[in-house]
Amino acid sequence: MKAVVQHRYGSPDVLRIEEVEPPTPGDDEILIHVRATTVSQSDTHARAAHPFAWRFVAGLRRPRWRWLGVEFAGVVEAVGRAVTEFHVGDEVFGQPARFFGAHAEYIVLPESAPVTAKPVSLTFEEAAAVGDGSSQALDALRQAKAEPGSRIAIYGASGSLGTAAVQIAKHRGAHVTGICGPTHLELVRSLGADEVVDYTKEDFRRAGPVFDAVIDAVGKYAFVRARRALRPGGIYVATDAGPHGESLLMAIPARFVGSRRLVFAMGRRRKEHLVFMRELIDAGAYRPVIDRRYPLDRVVDAHRRVETWHKTGNVVLVMP
Repeated sequence: MKAVVQHRYGSPDVLRIEEVEPPTPGDDEILIHVRATTVSQSDTHARAAHPFAWRFVAGLRRPRWRWLGVEFAGVVEAVGRAVTEFHVGDEVFGQPARFFGAHAEYIVLPESAPVTAKPVSLTFEEAAAVGDGSSQALDALRQAKAEPGSRIAIYGASGSLGTAAVQIAKHRGAHVTGICGPTHLELVRSLGADEVVDYTKEDFRRAGPVFDAVIDAVGKYAFVRARRALRPGGIYVATDAGPHGESLLMAIPARFVGSRRLVFAMGRRRKEHLVFMRELIDAGAYRPVIDRRYPLDRVVDAHRRVETWHKTGNVVLVMP
């Protein structure tokens, strides 16, 4: 099978498309023919080992994972003897059980892994763009205690996590302020945001401490800056270390100084999250946002697009 293989850390040019041995499912596993996957920020961080802390997870000297990819959509090709939930020919979407592995034509997962039936209204390319952003958004909104009537600001509302968070927060009845660049204002508004702020022209903190939570969906903001916009007892949800590691540096002090809190959302992968997202999609309350589509042999270009930090929603890789 074809797979995007990485033998060392570096720029997108370290990626190679190679023929590798296809996996074989065990008794409780399913073999999935991947039809589409995405290139996420996690993929670019792991590929470049940037920040350096990634090496403590992905391998100190060389990559532990031969191929990347954190979400997919495809068709069940084979099932193990003990599998009861899936059958050959089922169209599914989900995320790898071991974090990476979707940038290949085939992937093997345990039946219990975060994978479920694909929403019938979505193409494979659209379904592939659901899992990662929505799992991170669900965790961020859980940490933010989003509920009916709460006021949530989402910084980076036009990215993969941001577009998911806007829609899910609105579904929960929150008042959502989306903060993004000037070219994405209408998109974020169309996703249901009550207010949209162009960060290049306006500082969302000018309204004062009016938000119950601020979610940094791109890792480009900082708790010390957002405090002005948070009500007493408000919550700042970090999804990354921050542009200069500010969120990590403030994690402990923020627990003891003042009433405003700093928490981290990591995006826990669960099958029930995907089932929830499928129900949301089938009800017409959620749609994945795709920035660009690339064939597998242009994976280098896909990584470069993600690293511009200007993508809208998700960058999709289409399998041959």
